[in-house]
Amino acid sequence: MIWLSQHPLSVLTFLPLAGAAVIAFLRRESADRIRGVALAFSLATFALALKLFLAFSPNQPGMQFVEYRPWISSPPIGYHLGIDGLSVLLILLSAFLTPLAILASWASITSHVKEFFLFLLALETGMIGVFVSLDLFLFFIFWEAMLIPMYFLIGVWGHERRVYAAVKFILYTMAGSALMLVGIIYLYTVTGTFDLEVIEGLVAGGFAGLSGSAQTWLFLAFFLAFAIKVPMFPFHTWLPDAHVEAPTAGSVILAGVLLKMGTYGMLRFCLPLFPQASREFAPLIVVLAIVGILYGALVAMVQPDMKKLVAYSSVAHLGFVVLGIFTFTMAGIQGAIYQMCNHGVSTGALFILVGMLYDRRHTRQIKEFGGLATTLPIYSAFFMIVALSSLGLPMLNGFVGEFLIILGAFHVRVIYAVLAAVGVVLAAVYLLWMYQRVFFGEVTNEKNRKLPDLTDREKVILVSVVFVILWMGVYPQPFLRRLDLSTAHVIHRVKHGPASYALQRTPPPAEPAR
Repeated sequence: MIWLSQHPLSVLTFLPLAGAAVIAFLRRESADRIRGVALAFSLATFALALKLFLAFSPNQPGMQFVEYRPWISSPPIGYHLGIDGLSVLLILLSAFLTPLAILASWASITSHVKEFFLFLLALETGMIGVFVSLDLFLFFIFWEAMLIPMYFLIGVWGHERRVYAAVKFILYTMAGSALMLVGIIYLYTVTGTFDLEVIEGLVAGGFAGLSGSAQTWLFLAFFLAFAIKVPMFPFHTWLPDAHVEAPTAGSVILAGVLLKMGTYGMLRFCLPLFPQASREFAPLIVVLAIVGILYGALVAMVQPDMKKLVAYSSVAHLGFVVLGIFTFTMAGIQGAIYQMCNHGVSTGALFILVGMLYDRRHTRQIKEFGGLATTLPIYSAFFMIVALSSLGLPMLNGFVGEFLIILGAFHVRVIYAVLAAVGVVLAAVYLLWMYQRVFFGEVTNEKNRKLPDLTDREKVILVSVVFVILWMGVYPQPFLRRLDLSTAHVIHRVKHGPASYALQRTPPPAEPAR
């Protein structure tokens, strides 16, 4: 308990990896025990993440629960951990989705069970490590380490074209990582440190080593790495293949958490470290984000595969997040962070629901269904709630994030808000049209007449998700108030550089006391 009280972030980060180590020593034949151990460690991680979320002070500026130990003397690399409002919600999201992914895979994963749950827990350590790292070298280690478990989850337990999808995923993301590594090394050569807070302090003080041209190239190196991870249009082509071929748990974690690491990186690195370049490229990035919103929605509308439809909807939803970030407004950035969590919950739940249906029919083709509301009434009700949350119905979680983002875009240019709102309308079209074809009408396929409705395990998963959807939609204040100081800090850093953002018409908020 002393170690937990003094090093909560270390315990939180490596607790899932400890679970993976325990599973490594279990016999392959003990499949139920392996599943139980994985679930127990993931639930313990969620309990600790929830405790940290509740203990996080929204009135305290800067990083909290900071841990620092010298790690490597030359070059100077430290084991530096800490969280603020930008990361605390994403850590809670990661810890929330992992037990759901384990429960969703309880019956569907029957081969190499030991390795599957070992990789899933190792992946959770990588995800949390990314969000708590305050040293660029440590951040890069976690960033790369999480690719390995996801590669195997897709390549071993995926569907027919799993190897192709896994290789495409790793090639795209590692190409972006290579660019970011070059940027990290250059930052070290000019600043003499890998510590994020020290580098940010140098930038805020007008450090001469980071001139305008240096900021531009560094911004591009970091931004391209994060844009590929999001993925933004036109770097999105790896995402539908990875989602469609991945097992249900892989799709849930990929959509729920891994994509958010790109947008998190933009907030953590691009805006505060390279403010001048962020302002210069903001108009172009906003246009690409809006193109992604409209393109993702239009392509999702014509998909015959339910899982691919949900995958393209992620392109549209993450376009909203990028739009909110580069409005440089309090509403826009808060809405972006909130929408990251909303998308993780709602889209993760959609992938779980599609996976449940695939386990029963072994097909995801929309034309194979129809009239399921008659044979699967409970499943249909949950699917409707999650679909409505994804399209942004008021009183559900998706509405809050999209409203704040559109409000932030409106303060920059009205046309941005109008085009983003069109994306909301298109989301309603493709989700409700898909729901109509799958669940309404007569049962035309005899195979659908005797499908079993939800099991108790599946009900636990979906009740948990719907509870969070309603809570975040009805009472978002506990989440949003933890974002205030961190959001204001990012806005101050990006707007108090050598130049001002020409498109921004509202004055920046005052910097919080530090």
